[in-house]
Amino acid sequence: MFGLVRNMYIAWLFGRGMEADAFLAAFQLPDMLSYFLVGGAASITFVTILTQYRDAGREEEGERSLSVILTTMFLVLGSMVVIAEILAPWYVHWWFNGFDAEKAALCVSLTRILLPAQLFFFAGGVFGAVLLVRKQFNVQAVAPLIYNLGTIVGGLLLVKKLGVSSLALGTVAGALVGPFLLNAVFARRAGVRYRPILDWHDEGLHEWVRLSLPLIIGVSLVTADNWIIGHFASTTSGAISLMTYAKRLFTAPMAVLAQAAGAASMPFFASLWAKESHFEFATKVADSVSRVACLGLLAASAMMALGRPAIDLLFVGGRFSVSDARECAAYFAIFSLSMFLWSAQAIYSRAFYAAGNTVVPMAAGTVVTWVALPIYGGLYHGYGAMGLAVASDIGITLQTVTIA
Repeated sequence: MFGLVRNMYIAWLFGRGMEADAFLAAFQLPDMLSYFLVGGAASITFVTILTQYRDAGREEEGERSLSVILTTMFLVLGSMVVIAEILAPWYVHWWFNGFDAEKAALCVSLTRILLPAQLFFFAGGVFGAVLLVRKQFNVQAVAPLIYNLGTIVGGLLLVKKLGVSSLALGTVAGALVGPFLLNAVFARRAGVRYRPILDWHDEGLHEWVRLSLPLIIGVSLVTADNWIIGHFASTTSGAISLMTYAKRLFTAPMAVLAQAAGAASMPFFASLWAKESHFEFATKVADSVSRVACLGLLAASAMMALGRPAIDLLFVGGRFSVSDARECAAYFAIFSLSMFLWSAQAIYSRAFYAAGNTVVPMAAGTVVTWVALPIYGGLYHGYGAMGLAVASDIGITLQTVTIA
C-alpha cells in the first residue's frame, strides 16, 4: 500500500510526461542486472540453503557460507555495476528505441544513479533470508516501507533543484536504509556475524551456485513481462508511465495476496521438504494455491468494478489529468483479469524453490517467455498499448498453467 502512495506521488509530480517515462524505464537495466547475475531475489535460494543448515544443526557452517557468498557476490556484482554504468547509453538506445534523444539521455542519467542500489538489495536479501528462516517477518514488512519512503522524501527535499533525479537519489537512499541496513541490523541481533571471506571451495557457495544458476540462465515471464511491455511501449509517448501506474495499482493487492503469502509460506514449505514430509508438503501447497486463487478472483471482480473511480481518487491531480485516468483505468481493468493467475503461480514457484528445484520452473518460464514474445509484438502492432495489456494476461495464463 505504501508503494501505491509512492506511485501516486510520482504521477502527481510528472504525470505521463517525458520525466515519468524516463524514470520508470530507468529501473529496467538495474532489474535485469540483478535478475541475470544473482537470479533475482537472493532470499529465495538462501532460505532453502539456510533451512538445510539449520535443520541439520550446522548453523555455524551456514553463517560462514553466508559470509563467503556475500563477499564473492559483492565483488562480482560490484564489477558488473561498473560495467553497466559504462554501457547504459547503449542499452537505453537499444531497448527503448522509441525514445527521442532528450528522453534517452535522461533515462541514461537516471539508470546510472539507480544501478548501485542492486548491491543493497542483494545484501539485504541475504540477511533477510536469515530472518525468514527464523520465522521473523516483521522486518520484511517494514523494509519496503522505508524503501518507498526514500523515493518520496528524495522528491520532497530535492525535486525543485534536481527534478526527477531527486526521485532516483531518494530511491537509492531508501534501498540502503530499508532493504539493506534494516535486515543487516536485525540479522546481527539474531546472532549472525558477517566476515569478509573468499573461499571458492565452500560447500554453501557451491549449493548457492547450483540453485541460482537456473534462475540466472533462464528467464521467467513473471519478471520479463514488465521488460517486454517497456520495450514496445517506448514508441508511444506516455504509454510506459500509464501502463506502469496501472500495473503498480494492480500490484498492490497482488503483493498482499501473492508475494506476501509466497514469502511467508516458503520457509514452512522448505522445512516440510527437508523433513521429507512430502504428502503434507503437497497438501499445504495445494491448499495455499486454492486460497490465494479464490481470493484473487474476488479481488479482481472488485478491482474491475472500482478501477476507474479508484484511479480518479488516487491519481488525478498535479500533472495527471482526467483523460490520463480514463486511459490508465482501461489498462488496469485488463490487468485485473489475471489477478488469480499471478497469485497461484507465486505459490507454485516458491514450492519448487523450497524443494531445492530451480531448474523446472526456470526452464518452463524460459520456454513460456519465448512463446509469449511474438504474442506481445503482434498484439502491440495490431492494437497499440492496449494490446500489450491483453498480451500480459495471455502470457501469465501460459506461465501459471505450465508451472501448475
